Amino acid sequence: MRRRFNTAVGRLIRGKGTRGRVSRWATPVALVVLLLCFLWTHTLADSHAPRQSVLRVLAWPGYADDDWVRAFEKRFHAKVDVTFVDSDEALWTRMHSAEPQPFDVLAANTAEIERYARAGMLSALDLARIPNRRWQQPYFQRLGDIRGLVSAGRAYAIPFTYSSMGLIYDRKQIPEAPRSMRALWDPRYRGKVLDFNSAQHNFSFAALALGYPDPFHLSPAQMRTVARELVRLRHNLLTYYTLPEEATEQFVQHHVALMFGNYGTQQVEQLRQAGVDVGYVIPDEGALAWLDCWAITRNASNPALAYEWINAMLEPEVGKQLTQREGLANTMTPVPGAAPGAAASAASGASGAGPRLVWIQPVESIAQREALWRRIEAGDRLGSFAP
Repeated sequence: MRRRFNTAVGRLIRGKGTRGRVSRWATPVALVVLLLCFLWTHTLADSHAPRQSVLRVLAWPGYADDDWVRAFEKRFHAKVDVTFVDSDEALWTRMHSAEPQPFDVLAANTAEIERYARAGMLSALDLARIPNRRWQQPYFQRLGDIRGLVSAGRAYAIPFTYSSMGLIYDRKQIPEAPRSMRALWDPRYRGKVLDFNSAQHNFSFAALALGYPDPFHLSPAQMRTVARELVRLRHNLLTYYTLPEEATEQFVQHHVALMFGNYGTQQVEQLRQAGVDVGYVIPDEGALAWLDCWAITRNASNPALAYEWINAMLEPEVGKQLTQREGLANTMTPVPGAAPGAAASAASGASGAGPRLVWIQPVESIAQREALWRRIEAGDRLGSFAP
C-alpha cells in the first residue's frame, strides 16, 4: 500500500502517468498536500513541547543583576524580562502604561507600596509561599510594624533593602563634613552641586532643611516657601541626575563638591569604586530614608513565578552580594552598631532608626508637587512663585 501511494505521489510530482490536462495542476496540489502534512506534524510537536514561562520585573538598578536573572531562569526554566526605572514617577508611569499592568512583580519604597495598595494595584501576599523570610532580621519579618505594608490585616510587600538619603561630599574640596542640608545652598559650591530629579524627594528634603516638623504634609504657605528655596538651589546646581551611574559620571567628570544622595550608600560605593575620596553624612536636621520592598501586581500573569522571584531575592547569598556590589543594606544582616530593636523603630514610623532619620511617607499632594517641580526644573524665575 505504501509503495503504491508513494508511486502515485511521485507521478503527480513528475507529471507522469496522468493525462496532460492533469499535469498542469498536479505539481502544485502535491506541494500543498506535503506542506499541510509538514505543518500538521510540527503543530503536534509544539503542542507537546513545554512552554517557557515569562516573568516581567519592574525594579531599580542593582535589584536584578544579570547573574541572578540567569540563575533564576535556569532553575525555573523561565524567561525574566527586567525593566529598570530611575524615579518613583517613572515607576508609576510604567505601571500605568497598559491595562492590565504589564508587570508581574515590582520593587518600590514603603510610601509607594502604600499608594499602589490603596489604588488596588497590588495582590495581597500569601506569606507561606515565601519561606526565605525566615532569613530576615526579626524586625523585617514583623510586617505589621512597618507603615505601608499591611492593610486590613493583609500584607502587600516584603522588605528587600534600605538606605538613608544623606549628603555625599568630596573630601578634597570639603575637608570637614557638612553639618546641615543647607550646605547645598552655600555659594562657595556654585556650579558644583548635584541634585536628584524628583518632585517628592526634593520638596521633602528642602522642608527638612527649613526645619518643618512634617516634610510630607506641607501647608500651602510651606509649599510656596519650599518651591522658592528649590528655585534658589538652582543657582548652585551643575545639573540634576536620575540614575546612580549618571551621578557618578557627573561627579567624576565635573569635580562635583556636594550631592544630595538619593540612593545613599549605593552611590557612595560606586564613587569609591571610581576612585573618588568621598564622605557621607546625615545632616543635623535629619535625612530622608527609604525601605524598598518586593510586591506582586494584582493582575500578574504568573503569580507562582512572582512568588518564586521574591523568595529567590531573599536568599542570603543574594543579600550578601547586594551589599558587596551596591553598598546597600540587606534585610538579613543586622544593622551595624544598632541597639536591639533599633531598626524596628526605624521601619515603623517617621522618626527612624536614629533621631536624624525620617522614613519617607505618602505626601499631601503628588500632583501639586509635580506641577511645581516641572516649573522649577524648566527654569521659571523666582518672581513667578508667589511668596
